[in-house]
Amino acid sequence: MKRILVAYDGGDPGRKALDTAVELARGTGGSISVVSVVPIRAGRAPIDPWDDREMHAEELEEARAILAEAGISADYLEPFGDPARTIESLVRDRGYDTVVLGARGLGSLSRFLQGSVSEHVATHANATVVIAR
Repeated sequence: MKRILVAYDGGDPGRKALDTAVELARGTGGSISVVSVVPIRAGRAPIDPWDDREMHAEELEEARAILAEAGISADYLEPFGDPARTIESLVRDRGYDTVVLGARGLGSLSRFLQGSVSEHVATHANATVVIAR
């Protein structure tokens, strides 16, 4: 667990993911990168207006403050794309060996309609995946 990628989208699940990544980094001497993926959806307007780049930038600033308080420096990434596939690509292309995500607690219907980022990453990423609950 030398290169840890933590997916952060604010809220309690994101905070649990950050806290877990801090524990792992301290225990292993690993480094942390934080990602907040701005989703792109098919259609006339490629980005949902309620889930835009500005909101993700704010989430990364929140993560930066939380990690600074914990005495941890990190890299911050804000790519565009499908969140699950983008995280999977980052793991592959940048050599992360661990991914930490929060569990949003979606019901089975929501998972079916929206898909579960943590489920996709856990089954497709070539890394240890920790889902913080």
